[in-house]
Amino acid sequence: MTMDRLSEYPSVDAACKALAPKLGVGPESLRRWVVQAQIDAGEKTGPSTDELEEIKRLRAEVRDLKESNEILKQASIFFARELDPRRR
Repeated sequence: MTMDRLSEYPSVDAACKALAPKLGVGPESLRRWVVQAQIDAGEKTGPSTDELEEIKRLRAEVRDLKESNEILKQASIFFARELDPRRR
């Protein structure tokens, strides 16, 4: 609805401030949704919704891999100490 009525307002901000109360959402939330819709439609530059989802997924994967790496490091240190012939 907001996208269809943007031409009636001088700016995206003005449209969002006028339409947000009618839609029952905050003006800033509506503005962010409109900007993201414009990016997804190719009207503005920026990361698309799909790209943002992939970035989120990749960040979670990196976090999990770092955690696994740390666990493996600690395990290797533990077993290296256990197998050290000088400790016997």
